[in-house]
Amino acid sequence: MKTFEDFDLPKSLQKAVEELGFTNPTPIQEKAFPVILSGRDMMGIAQTGTGKTFAYLLPVLKQWKFQKTDSPRVLILVPTRELVVQVVEEVQKLTTYMSVRTLGIYGGVNINTQRKDLALGVDVLVGTPGRVMDLSLDGVLRFDVLQKLVIDEFDEILNLGFRVQLTSILSMIRSKRQNILFSATMTEDVDALLDEFFEFPEEVSLAPSGTPLEKIKQEVYHIPNFLTKINLLKHLLETDATTERVLLFVNNKRIVEVAFDALEEAFPGQFGVIHSNKTQNYRLQTMASFQNGDLRGLITTDVMARGLDISDITHVFNLQFPEVPEQYIHRIGRTGRADKEGIAISFVAPYEEEKQLAVEELMNQEIEFVPFPEQVTVEEKKLEFEKDKKRFKTIGKKINVEEKGAAFHEKKDKNKKVNLGGPGKTKPRKTAPRNRGVEAKRDAKKKNR
Repeated sequence: MKTFEDFDLPKSLQKAVEELGFTNPTPIQEKAFPVILSGRDMMGIAQTGTGKTFAYLLPVLKQWKFQKTDSPRVLILVPTRELVVQVVEEVQKLTTYMSVRTLGIYGGVNINTQRKDLALGVDVLVGTPGRVMDLSLDGVLRFDVLQKLVIDEFDEILNLGFRVQLTSILSMIRSKRQNILFSATMTEDVDALLDEFFEFPEEVSLAPSGTPLEKIKQEVYHIPNFLTKINLLKHLLETDATTERVLLFVNNKRIVEVAFDALEEAFPGQFGVIHSNKTQNYRLQTMASFQNGDLRGLITTDVMARGLDISDITHVFNLQFPEVPEQYIHRIGRTGRADKEGIAISFVAPYEEEKQLAVEELMNQEIEFVPFPEQVTVEEKKLEFEKDKKRFKTIGKKINVEEKGAAFHEKKDKNKKVNLGGPGKTKPRKTAPRNRGVEAKRDAKKKNR
């Protein structure tokens, strides 16, 4: 088995790695290292929790040489502010004994402060696409000496709607650079951007696109509505002693609060929430409380979860099934990290079954079905967001007349009538009255010709 000493790192970098307690590289770190050192563009396909951050930081920092400039030489783009904070911390840990200026920029804070920080000079810049684009358009951020562009969580950047900002940044950056990309899944959108902006990237992959981590046990319950999902969740949390550190996913911040209110009543003080309406300090404090073991679980959305670097999560619960199939891979990847086993449990309502099928097709495997426990109460009431849900989407699809269900009705008798004239028929369109004098003159002219 290889060790980090086999990477022949500079003494300053090797010392930092040893102080962090790392000895052996992960598979993605071992595979990506020589490719990035070669200077070629690279596309890495690896799930969350496989050590992707160090996979690109170590070879980049191994090649580091002093250069007198105040503009960034390395730009790292990530999807969320939490991930910016996390990556900046990792860079600072590795550069403890190196002269490298690192800065993180993201939205939601005073942009003038970030302008001042950039003016002081930066070597490694970590940012979200939106704020990086804003500062570059201001002329405060320049890319004239940029040597390496790293795009982490590429698929999630696109999922969050940063395509325009990302393509604009790629167009502004100097062409002579090395591109390094990491993604948990390989989608058509990712492939299209690779074709346009990358130079024959070499692929480094741990598993085929969409393949979940093998150490994650996946289960699914079919449940009629959200309130019944809450009842089952409470039952599992009360009866399963292994649910020590759990991450609960829903699809929007409004449902985060609904789930929190229900769990706070049953488990007071044991759960925290993270969503975009919470301040940055609140979110960081909540994450720290969870990491320290003060909280049993976190309730969050996909947008917020991208910056969660929390170890030893035992269970991931999908209270709502994700809208995008690839998002399921990201969610369950929060458990089963660092060679540890994890469990991902999904609660699927009838209108979500199509989404489950899409995920199973992506993974090329079925999720294990678990029967609903008899002792759990089944609620009749549906919440407002569930009332308009339909089981299957029909927009853009042809409907087979023979398969029409109860929602399709015959026309009422009065609407079947065909207008055949007679009483009540439509009056003929009026025309202008004929002018006999004009017609006589016209006929006379014809005779004289």
